[in-house]
Amino acid sequence: MNKTTIRYFEVEDILHIVIADGPESRSIELSPTITVELDENDEMIGVEILEASSFLRDAVLESIQARTLRVLEAAGD
Repeated sequence: MNKTTIRYFEVEDILHIVIADGPESRSIELSPTITVELDENDEMIGVEILEASSFLRDAVLESIQARTLRVLEAAGD
């Protein structure tokens, strides 16, 4: 596997993550803001996230909140 490359386009608020080199054969829209890019073997080679700042903020906050709840629950035992 190649080195992952991450590019953020601030004006458009798009995050593009390249996981592997090679031509894109097709893409699959997972949601209105997330598209997965696939090669000819249907291996994931990239991900494009629209409205990236909101997506990342929400994902990070959700993850932190879940971990905080687990720590609090463990501390209460």
